[in-house]
Amino acid sequence: MENKEIIKKTLLFSGLDEEHLAEVAEIAVRRPFAKGESLFVEGEKAQGFYLLAEGSLKLCKISPDGREKVLHMVHPVETFAEAAFFGDGNYPAEARGVEKGEVLFFPRESFMGLLERNPRFSLNLIASLSLLLRRFARQIEELSFADAPARLASYLIDLAGRKSTSFQGKTYLELDMRKGELASRLGTVSETLSRTFRKLKDDGIIEVDGNKVIILNMERLKLIAGR
Repeated sequence: MENKEIIKKTLLFSGLDEEHLAEVAEIAVRRPFAKGESLFVEGEKAQGFYLLAEGSLKLCKISPDGREKVLHMVHPVETFAEAAFFGDGNYPAEARGVEKGEVLFFPRESFMGLLERNPRFSLNLIASLSLLLRRFARQIEELSFADAPARLASYLIDLAGRKSTSFQGKTYLELDMRKGELASRLGTVSETLSRTFRKLKDDGIIEVDGNKVIILNMERLKLIAGR
């Protein structure tokens, strides 16, 4: 797919006309990555930001004792690391490939030039960063106040909203990370996550087969999530 066709699907560049989309596409640099490869690490000087064209990435932090905390799974046509343009100009977390894929890289200086010439870019950047802020604010709230079932229910609802199929009142989806990574993302441990999946299954709310999940009762799942 051409750079411009990928770029026009993102929130950051929504509403731009063909001329300005072409300008953005011109400065984008394609970069393939392998499974397990790091695009950047926490604290590294930010040379630009990224758009995931294909594949899967996770944003994570590593604790002093080596434990990994998954902050966010990046999905195709999502931008990430925009926040590094501001503050101290360093990447706040590590970006690592979950499966091989490709990103578009937007160099800092080139993109700043576009911002100066086109106020629409600035407005879209504010909207994109606001969405990122709301996402992390909700994550902090869930980790602080919600119990494990509520966190898992909220995750499944959000995942179903991004990619799922429905048939005869059931919602079919596939987890976008390994269960160990999901436990880290939800601020719990694998044993607690397994018990929570089992409880939701025993209550007739979901069915689980490996990484595949069927939501049998979305309304009850929303009640557990507090939505």
